[in-house]
Amino acid sequence: MFLLKRDYSNKNFIIKGFISSILLSSFIYLSYFNIEIKFLNTILGLFALYFLLIIPKKALLVSGFLTGVLWCNWMAVSLQYYDLVYLTPIILLFIGIVYAIIFYLFAFFDRLTFRILAIFAFTFFAPFGFNWMKFELLFIDSYIGIGKVDFFLILVSFYFMIKLKRFKILAIIPLLFTLTFPKGLYIQNPNAKIYMPQMNVNQDLRWDKKYKSTLDEQNFDEINKAINLQKDLVVLPETAFTTVLNRNSALLERLKELSNKIDIITGALYVEDNQIYNASYHFSKGEIEIAKKVVLVPFGEEIPFPKFLVDFINKIFYNGAQDYSKASTPTDFTIKGEKFRNAICYEATTDKIFENLADTKYMIVISNNAWFIPSIEPTLQHLLLKYYSRKYDINIFHVVNGSQNRVYRP
Repeated sequence: MFLLKRDYSNKNFIIKGFISSILLSSFIYLSYFNIEIKFLNTILGLFALYFLLIIPKKALLVSGFLTGVLWCNWMAVSLQYYDLVYLTPIILLFIGIVYAIIFYLFAFFDRLTFRILAIFAFTFFAPFGFNWMKFELLFIDSYIGIGKVDFFLILVSFYFMIKLKRFKILAIIPLLFTLTFPKGLYIQNPNAKIYMPQMNVNQDLRWDKKYKSTLDEQNFDEINKAINLQKDLVVLPETAFTTVLNRNSALLERLKELSNKIDIITGALYVEDNQIYNASYHFSKGEIEIAKKVVLVPFGEEIPFPKFLVDFINKIFYNGAQDYSKASTPTDFTIKGEKFRNAICYEATTDKIFENLADTKYMIVISNNAWFIPSIEPTLQHLLLKYYSRKYDINIFHVVNGSQNRVYRP
């Protein structure tokens, strides 16, 4: 790394942009194949940022386009369930162009200092409200810290490395302050014994009315299994019941009755005042508590455009369906005397859901990743949940349909 020279020439800019994108994306695909070697991820992450600082301005366009596609190609997988597969090339092109422009702006003023500040500023930016491209994730499975200060110190280290003609060894000093090692702390489990059933229902079956009763009974089988295992809480995935649950009295009564034996958290739709919510239902001792989703998925649950464009897009592509509504603040469920922050899929990877945690040490996240199978989406979500667990020092229990359930420790 120390032998590389800063190069702003235009020769082979496509190759340089390609290499940069591979370095920036390698940790995701290594994790996808269950290869998480800290030393390897440390080296690849450092090289990725270094290349981002030294490649020519034109190469940033290539790097941004390819990095956007490599990180976000999974978005197109769900189009099959809306009969919109023909839009796949357009979606990928749009994603690539957005990130190509963002990366190009890193060198709007083609000076090293500006590029460093622009890249650092990007860690605070979420295009269209979508924040899954986080450069800090490069070091989630490495010997480098994942905080903003760590990231900035890496960039400062590279500044010295590039600028100093002599004593380049001094560039290592800021890097030393970013090193981190496992805490090795005692793991404190919650009072509640939690049952997390592994669900793998194909998305093309989940909303098929012919299979609705079968899937409902599958959910009840898992609840009864948890009761037989003498668990305190059973958690079912996002929209495990594919219905507006608060308007289905038969299902509600069965769940309320079972909640006298075990606490139940399940995902389902909730309708109130003609507003549709993606929600979690907590059943306990015959009572129900509702947690409405706080942060909606851009382009999935809401269109982040002005209303006239939202109405047009929903009419053309979603048969006139309206965007979901959302709550203003997160909800905590109390189970066996302890608070559990509720989160539904995407919102668990945003800072907003972690606001006002106070003494809340645990979070329950429910997801449905069947929309994006097969793809890297579950892997990227896994890395993000690992990041947020560490960032906010909270234990996360993730129950998901379509990919692996996991527990994340700080």
